[in-house]
Amino acid sequence: MPNDIFEFIDDQTSKLSTRQLDNQTINTSIDASNSPNVGSWKVLIADDEPSIHDITTLALKDIRYKDKPIQFLHAYSGTETIEILTQHPDIALLLLDVVMETDDSGLQAVDAIRNQLNNHAIRIILRTGQPGHAPELDVIQKYDINDYKEKTELTAKKLFTTVYTALRCYNDIVRLEQNRKGLEKIINATSDIFRLQSMEQLVSGVLMQVMSIIGTDDDAFYGHAAHFSTPRSTDSDANDMVIISGTGRYEFMLNKPINQVLSADVVCDINLAYREKRNVFTDKSCIVYLKNNSLIYIDGYKKLNKLEHSLLDIFSANVTVAFENIELNDEILETQKEVILTLGSTTEFRSNETGNHISRVSEMSKKLASLAGLSDEDAELLRMASPMHDVGKIGIPDNILLKPDKLTEEEYEIMKTHTTIGYDLLKHSSRPIFKAAATIAHQHQEKWDGSGYPQGLSGSNIHIFGRITSIVDVFDALSSSRCYKDAWSADDIKEYFHSQKNKHFDPQLVDIFMHNFDSFIDFRQSLGDDS
Repeated sequence: MPNDIFEFIDDQTSKLSTRQLDNQTINTSIDASNSPNVGSWKVLIADDEPSIHDITTLALKDIRYKDKPIQFLHAYSGTETIEILTQHPDIALLLLDVVMETDDSGLQAVDAIRNQLNNHAIRIILRTGQPGHAPELDVIQKYDINDYKEKTELTAKKLFTTVYTALRCYNDIVRLEQNRKGLEKIINATSDIFRLQSMEQLVSGVLMQVMSIIGTDDDAFYGHAAHFSTPRSTDSDANDMVIISGTGRYEFMLNKPINQVLSADVVCDINLAYREKRNVFTDKSCIVYLKNNSLIYIDGYKKLNKLEHSLLDIFSANVTVAFENIELNDEILETQKEVILTLGSTTEFRSNETGNHISRVSEMSKKLASLAGLSDEDAELLRMASPMHDVGKIGIPDNILLKPDKLTEEEYEIMKTHTTIGYDLLKHSSRPIFKAAATIAHQHQEKWDGSGYPQGLSGSNIHIFGRITSIVDVFDALSSSRCYKDAWSADDIKEYFHSQKNKHFDPQLVDIFMHNFDSFIDFRQSLGDDS
């Protein structure tokens, strides 16, 4: 071992057992790594000589960069180096010996770090006491390392400079990556936010995206309070704001006024953001104004850089547009619902059907869709579209539609055309609700075995919306009294569905429906009897 590297060790420290000192350092490092509140730069020393660990630790123990100390981790082989880096991917710097358990174990570790662990942020400084085993020019060209040092040239001062420079470089790389991810989140958040279907989803999504942009989570932050008010409000006082979505300690404070849960000085800061319609950042909080009389408040946030401030400004502006689009979309959806319900009701009035039939079919379709595993979005779409299943009856002559007696074969063929009439009425719209309604109107009389009409579709070739609507439509019809029949008993309805399983109805949907039969009986009753 060359003596040059020992020249900065004092006599008192050199009398310590190297393994004892190393074990003390390891224990300290483990404690630090288990403490989520300790801010430090992790430096891994990988060398098969314990004295190198002691010397390096002593030389660097007083380094502070960005007001954070170094936390030392120790490996004594290339294999152990990879194991530690797998457990600690946030290590900033690796001081790596070339020759450990093998002559090239250090070089193998470099290759594994970059290509297997895919860790390109960590700074790797290769140290060797035997440069002949790894010539500098060959190593620099073949391996993705950041510096190459012979142990004889690493005096205390040079080691300090090398490590400090490496930490600065690592910090810059991490910041660049964070900023890149921030920009990526802005782009993704903007597209995601425009796909949201309700104001409640929007506010919750905005909350999560803001916390993501500034790099925090529920553990790091106590929580967040957001208020949404009508965009037409002109009141400049935020004291009457309420929490409508929260995380952390605010999660259980929904609908509470902010002046009941926040201190007076925080409410004052919120009022400032609200009045001046801008973001406000204090030493202890982050207030993001969303330019529509709503804002996000986050406790105990970190200090943001200029780019993060800009990201929040951009995101806030985009969210404003999203709010406006959600409101416009809500108006369009409400209009579509009114049109659908009006057309559906018109059909019922013409055919002397019950006044609540279409609303019951609508709600029970959604219930069965949810039980069958459809997404919330699809289940809601089915709920809104299913009232149009019989809209084609508007084109059936009164003498057939209102006939109290059994239809003749010719009349029945005319009645069957209500499926194609309904489809033709709705198929030209590009709106999701009307497209779904067109499919339901066209296919709700198809049967699982292919004996239905108008296309004779079978099995899964029948759209799931049509299969679901068929079941609940028949269930409600059998459960209702008509001018030509009495309501069926629950036992008779069950027997009918069992007999039509694999014939009229999708067998899996029948199983789900029958498994939840009693709840459908109760649910139907809760939706109101026929008037």
